[in-house]
Amino acid sequence: MDKTILESIIDEVATELYQQWYNAVPESEKTEDSSKAIAKNAFDTSFFVIQRFMAKFNKEAEALKSVDDQDTI
Repeated sequence: MDKTILESIIDEVATELYQQWYNAVPESEKTEDSSKAIAKNAFDTSFFVIQRFMAKFNKEAEALKSVDDQDTI
């Protein structure tokens, strides 16, 4: 099954966030469990932030559209 553009973006951002967080962990604390936890948190955080951004962006776009529609009346 092909991913949507949004799903691909979320995956890319989550991967970048994971790498940044994983690189910040001291070598002595890097374990398979910590890596899995970081990966899950990176995905969940990326999904949440992008979802919230899209909701706010769409809300503002609708508000601007409403203003533009009123100006043309």
